[in-house]
Amino acid sequence: MYKSTDKICDLMSHEEDAIQIISRFGLEMGVGEKTIGEVCEVHGVHTPTFLAVVNYKVFHHSVLPEEIDIPTLQRYLRNAHTYFLDFRLPRLRRELIEAIIPADPMTKIPGLILRCYDEFADEIRTHIEHENEGLFDEHEHDDQRITDKLTEIKNLIIKYYPTNPTFTEGTVTYTLISVMSDLWHTEQDFADHCAIEDNILRPALTKVQPPAHRRHQMPKTEELSERERDVLIQVVRGLSNKEIADVLCISTHTVISHRKNIARKLNIHSTAGLTIYAIVNKLVDLNSLE
Repeated sequence: MYKSTDKICDLMSHEEDAIQIISRFGLEMGVGEKTIGEVCEVHGVHTPTFLAVVNYKVFHHSVLPEEIDIPTLQRYLRNAHTYFLDFRLPRLRRELIEAIIPADPMTKIPGLILRCYDEFADEIRTHIEHENEGLFDEHEHDDQRITDKLTEIKNLIIKYYPTNPTFTEGTVTYTLISVMSDLWHTEQDFADHCAIEDNILRPALTKVQPPAHRRHQMPKTEELSERERDVLIQVVRGLSNKEIADVLCISTHTVISHRKNIARKLNIHSTAGLTIYAIVNKLVDLNSLE
């Protein structure tokens, strides 16, 4: 575990996330041989709070709520929000466009993948802006769902990214690898960010012991039933729940139940993602989709 007497240059050299952490606390490079405590004091950063974030990120070590300076931690989290909104999300979108441009456009999958990303980025943006307005209130939050959606984009690319037979082997490999790496890092960064909110800030606000550290597990894909495939086909054709019920001669309640099962089994929650699944698995005629 890192202490205030450790040199901050050693922290920055040995821990992958350290430079990102110090930037969110408003610290700078050029630290020389100063200790963590000395650098924090110069910049007016509460040292125990800085160490709490560092040691949680590196060792998943939690601290007592009374050791946290809430304004310091809130500034850290707000700076993280700015990073996601102003840098990470726009950069990921540019990289994603560059990676999918060479893909076979006739499959319509590249555009659907981008649409998935835009939907998920909008939801992350709305979530963060809500927290900035009433930072970390007691309302139920949807961090896990957003993290799962980032995972969904990654899995859609892994499973369904369409190759273009007109391009030579390896043409887009490096670009695609870069995008996947950034998706992995964004997913982990956002999950860690949410865990710091849940396990450090919220206990400090309520003065209770922090909950156990979250572990994210993706459910396994299950086979769809024949009726679920029927419902899925109508969903990607753009029919409403009531229209699907009329076509299949079932109740609207049953349609909703089938849609929940489809999303759970495939771990795909967006219409664009379900469309990609239906195209790849030849459940719909590509020419019939607008």
